[in-house]
Amino acid sequence: MYTPAAFRQDDLAALHQQMRASRLPTLISHGSQGLLASHLPLLLEPDEGEYGTLYGHFARANPQWRDLAEGSEALVIFQGAEAYISPSWYAAKAEHGKVVPTWNYIAVHAYGQAEVFDDAERLLQLVSRLSALHEAERPQPWAVSDAPREYIDSMLRAIVGFALPIQRLEGKWKLGQNRSQADQTGVREGLAASSEARDRELVAQMQHDQLAKEAL
Repeated sequence: MYTPAAFRQDDLAALHQQMRASRLPTLISHGSQGLLASHLPLLLEPDEGEYGTLYGHFARANPQWRDLAEGSEALVIFQGAEAYISPSWYAAKAEHGKVVPTWNYIAVHAYGQAEVFDDAERLLQLVSRLSALHEAERPQPWAVSDAPREYIDSMLRAIVGFALPIQRLEGKWKLGQNRSQADQTGVREGLAASSEARDRELVAQMQHDQLAKEAL
C-alpha cells in the first residue's frame, strides 16, 4: 500500500483496534485460479505471532481456499472510516485557490500465508467464537449450541477454516496531516456539518488522532 510517511500508522494497538472495528474485511489471493477475493468476518488473536493471527472460514464451494492451501500469499484489507474532502473547506482556498479535492480514509493491510483446516471440532470452536463476538450486544444472544447438533455438523462439513499468521502489517491514516492546521480545522468543521454518518465517523477519528498526538 502506498503510504507517505505523514500517513503511516505503526502503532500495533491502533492497528488491531481498527481491524476489530472492520467487521467484514476483504481477503485477496492470487494463485493457480487467478486473482480471487472474498468478504469474510474474521477473528483476530493479537498475541499469536509478531502481529497477531487471523481466523476465518470459507464455504467449501468457494475455490479460494484451495489457493491458500497451496501456499498462496493472502492480503486482507480492513477498511475504516472514509470521506470525500471538498477543497471548499480549506482555508487555503480563500488565500490562493490552489487546492483540489481528495479523500481521507483509514485502512489496514495484513499479509500472510494461511493454514487451512477442516477438523470438525476446530471449526465448531471457530464458528462458536465468531457467533459469540457478533451476538454479544444483543439482549438475547444466539449461540451455535441453540441449533440441533446434527444440523450444525452438516453445516461444518460445508465450510473450510483457516488460520493466517500476519507476516506484514501496514496502516494508513490519511487524515489531512500534511495540511496546515487551518485547513485541518476547516475539514473537521465541514465533515461535522455533513448529514452523512460516514463523514461524521471520519471527523471523530480525526479528532481522536489529534488528541492522541497532543498527549504525546
